[in-house]
Amino acid sequence: MKLGFIGADHEVTGSCHYIEACGKHILVDYGMEQGRISFEHVDLPVSEAQIDYVFLTHAHIDHSGNLPLLYARGFRGKIYMTGPTADLCSIMLRDCAHIQMQEAEWRSRKGKRNKDIKQIEPLYTMEDADNTLRHIVACDYGIKIDICEGVQIRFTDIGHLLGSASIEVWLKEKNVDKKIVFSGDIGNYDQPIIKDPALTSSADYVVMESTYGDRYHGEERPDYIKELTEILNRTFARGGNVVIPSFAVGRTQEMLYFLRTIKKEHLVTAVEDFPVYVDSPMAVEATEVFTDHAMECYDEEAMELVKNHINPISFPGLNLAITTEESRAINEEDTPKVIISASGMCEAGRIRHHLKHNLWREESTILFVGYQSVGTTGRAIIDGVDEVRLFGETVDVRAEICKLTGLSGHADKGGLINWIQGFKERPKKVFIVHGEDGVCTSFANCLRDEYGYSSYAPYSGTEFDLISGQIIKEGIPKEAVKKQAKLVSDVFTRLKAAGARLTAIIARSEGMTNKDKAKFADQIIALCDKWE
Repeated sequence: MKLGFIGADHEVTGSCHYIEACGKHILVDYGMEQGRISFEHVDLPVSEAQIDYVFLTHAHIDHSGNLPLLYARGFRGKIYMTGPTADLCSIMLRDCAHIQMQEAEWRSRKGKRNKDIKQIEPLYTMEDADNTLRHIVACDYGIKIDICEGVQIRFTDIGHLLGSASIEVWLKEKNVDKKIVFSGDIGNYDQPIIKDPALTSSADYVVMESTYGDRYHGEERPDYIKELTEILNRTFARGGNVVIPSFAVGRTQEMLYFLRTIKKEHLVTAVEDFPVYVDSPMAVEATEVFTDHAMECYDEEAMELVKNHINPISFPGLNLAITTEESRAINEEDTPKVIISASGMCEAGRIRHHLKHNLWREESTILFVGYQSVGTTGRAIIDGVDEVRLFGETVDVRAEICKLTGLSGHADKGGLINWIQGFKERPKKVFIVHGEDGVCTSFANCLRDEYGYSSYAPYSGTEFDLISGQIIKEGIPKEAVKKQAKLVSDVFTRLKAAGARLTAIIARSEGMTNKDKAKFADQIIALCDKWE
């Protein structure tokens, strides 16, 4: 039995862990890297075609975004996740594929003038995303699931996002039983709409995130309604717009929850009424998914509204922009308004158009409501840059820049400690991942020095023997080289992936009849003869 660390180790993006047990190769998450990367991550220890299962904690792209790439390179196993996560992945993976294809087309078109630049291919295609979705197995919370001989899992609501979960993994091999718990992203307490994180009682080993392992959101929960109302009033009094870069899934729905209350109670006095635009087709679809899963995922406060036939995330004056024409029309009228658009870190999508129209306006406000990774446009704006590049143009930053403090889908240091202390017996070892370099180290030290846990912050490439309880290989931090986003894959890469898939099928062919094995061998030999 072996546990390997691939991605989001001393990083907050590209989450991926590897289990080798019971003759199976398993991934827990396979996320896409976003923003600036400090360290290179190692490759998967086996080919993609040899991966048997994936267990997914939640739908955010930094945990799920490379699943279609896994399929494109030969994976044909099952992907286990909760029902709400499956519905959100149906939206998010297709959207990610669309962005990949658009960006590849744009770069290829731009590079045509340079004869040295080859045709750029997307990381994966819409077909890859669609085929990936066919391998999803949707699961309920709290049900123990038999994956194969020796492997069982259970999903527990972790309160980070609709459908998000910590995953308990039971392994039994050669009369040895071990249990690993993967926290996924641990949710903040007292968030609107969704439930608080549920605790888990036992584990031999724990792999837990540490995004905010070095800070506290505050002793008291901020009054988001009051703070947001003040921002709206002073911006509208100037005649400006409030532009909110927001993650389409999760944060957008929370903002709608707050805005419904503000409009219902007539808290904004600067204007008689104000329109709210959600300019993100993915956010619109995600909002429908939230409504569909209200009964299983909403907290008591939101459910009380539902029981009174009130949609907690809808209200008069809410406008949903789907088409490009509807998006463009938003900035053609002078009425002070709220514009909620993705992406939340301002790296892609329609938000960049709204920034282009509003960043230079002193009367407007850009309101950040989520985590901004180092190296992203959003982080640069919050850190106080004077100008940004948008669509090849330099745009001055003159708008008021605000942030709703404490609003986060991640637990703070206190919430993380509360979660790990929920285990009735202390785990043998706690692995700290999914945090910036210094945060991973400091939080691991905190758990060890102040709370007595055996804690360790692995780098990518670390391997751990689950039976002996020993680290068998130390990951060596390798500084990442600055490079363009991975828009890649030439035809030779596809060919190698096909070969790896064939090898994986051969390795699993023991159950075939001798007749089928002989036929399969003849087909392979004939194919080789054709190309030799």
